[in-house]
Amino acid sequence: MEKQELEEKIIMGIDPGTNIMGYAFIGVRGNRARLIAMGVIDLRKFGDSYLKLGEIFSRVQGLIKSFLPDELAIEAPFFGKNVQSMLKLGRAQGVAIAAAISRDVPIHEYAPLKIKMAITGNGGASKEQVADMLRRMLNIADSEMPRFADATDALGAAYCHFMQQGRPQVKAGYSSWKDFIAKNPDKIK
Repeated sequence: MEKQELEEKIIMGIDPGTNIMGYAFIGVRGNRARLIAMGVIDLRKFGDSYLKLGEIFSRVQGLIKSFLPDELAIEAPFFGKNVQSMLKLGRAQGVAIAAAISRDVPIHEYAPLKIKMAITGNGGASKEQVADMLRRMLNIADSEMPRFADATDALGAAYCHFMQQGRPQVKAGYSSWKDFIAKNPDKIK
């Protein structure tokens, strides 16, 4: 019998931002991941916040059309002391999510702490430590590393999602083994 080759799945990562938004794409085949592309959407030239949101929507849709991701992993906004900054980030994230929804791309959200923990094993790791670990894990040449950390943050979200794929999700909602069997008769042989 011939061994069937695994189909490649593409995961898009986004690090939301209102001035610089990072994006990355990785290809996943089995338990291996490879970098496809990463970069940033520079929104600094747009003075109006609503024009920035329109540009985010348009550019994210364009990236999805170009790379055809199977899933989107997006970094959740970090709650800081500045409420206005948090609101702006939340809007940017929401618009990016809406662009993915409009293209039927499933969305997965990860907290910055979870991403850092998944990549480095340390939730308090710096952006530089995360970027260096990703560079090593994906064999990215120093010369190919982006100038903006937003791109590697997006790569971190995508890679974190890839790492979560290998871990079984625990379904809660069973009070006992008897309850599990009653709710899953097809799993009992």
